[in-house]
This record gives sequence, C-alpha cells and structure tokens, in this order.
Amino acid sequence: MIQAEQQLGARAGATPASDEAGREQLDRFAAMDPHKMGMVLFILSESVFFTLLILAYLLYRAAPAVANGPNAKTVLDIGLTAIFSACLFASSGTIWLADRSLARGRDGLFRFWLAATIGLGGIFIFGQGQEYYRLLTHNVTVSQNVFGTTFFTLTGFHGLHVIVGLIALLILLGLALAGQFKGGQHRAAVETIALYWHFVDAVWVVVFSVIYIGAWLS
Repeated sequence: MIQAEQQLGARAGATPASDEAGREQLDRFAAMDPHKMGMVLFILSESVFFTLLILAYLLYRAAPAVANGPNAKTVLDIGLTAIFSACLFASSGTIWLADRSLARGRDGLFRFWLAATIGLGGIFIFGQGQEYYRLLTHNVTVSQNVFGTTFFTLTGFHGLHVIVGLIALLILLGLALAGQFKGGQHRAAVETIALYWHFVDAVWVVVFSVIYIGAWLS
C-alpha cells in the first residue's frame, strides 16, 4: 500500500515537470519568427505531398508495363545526374555559409555564398532540363507508361520547387546588393529561405536514392 502511494506520488510529482517542459516547447514555438513558423508549417505540408508522390513511384515501379517498357534502369543516365545532384547537395553548404557570414556581419562573403548557392541550383536545373530533353527525344514522355507518369510528376514537381527557391534567392541577392542586409539586418528572411532550400535538397536526397540509386542496385 505504501509502495503504491509512493509510486503514485512519484507520478504526480513528474507531471508538473512534464507540463513545464511542454510549456517551454510551446513558448519556443510561439517565440519563433512568424515567417519561419509559416515556412515550417509549409514544409510539413509539402513533406506529406512528396511522400505520397514517392510512394506512388515505388508502388508502380514493378508494374509489368514498366518492366517491359522504358524504366529507370534502361533510360536514365545515373552518372550524369549524380554530378548535377552533387551541385544541389553542395548548395546546402553554401546557403549555410551565407547565413553564417551574414550573422557575423561579413556582407561581402554573404553575397558571395548566396551567389554560389544560386549558381549551384542553376546547374542542377540545367542538368534536369538536359535529362528531360534527352528522354523526350527518345520518346519517353509523361504518357508513355506508368514510369514516365510517376517519374516526370515526381521530378517535375521537385524541379518546380527548386525554381521557386532560386527566384527567392535571386530576390535576396538583389536586396543584398542594394545593402538591405548590412549589419545582419533582416536575417530572419534569409533563415526562412534557407529552411526552404534545405528542404528542397533533402527531398532530392530521397528522390535520387529511390529513383537513381534504386535503379542502379536493381
């Protein structure tokens, strides 16, 4: 009986601590910059969207129409795409360096790393465009078979997200050249766009692994 009361007392004593920890988490979320908070919520919703697209690709990857027609293993240039993908992956590092430079008040380096991020993202989009052109000239289209439908839908939507990110980065660079970020001002805007860019890169890590590395291993 006494032992049971002690256990109940211990649980009751732990409850306020748990409540306090929960309140601290809520306070941190409430204190977050509203733009960053909105971006986090947007990323969460887009994560669900891309998860569904990836699952659709995986579901139909083994369909007979794919196995007997154009598929990832027979039509994709994995080596070339890996090079362009490396540029996109590297851009996560350059946007991080841009944010660090801004935080330290090094405006010149901030602009340099921001421009480098745009350049690397642009190389990736150029590479994706080259891949699409090569596939289309070999009659691999979105309506060719289930592979074409799922491949172009998944990679196309990701490419669209990259283009949106590049536009946002170009706006930031224009503002930086105009001196809007001197002394670390408006850093929250840079952090918000950086969050989006890291998300775009993370999605491509999954997409590249599922489509290209998956085809290479099969």
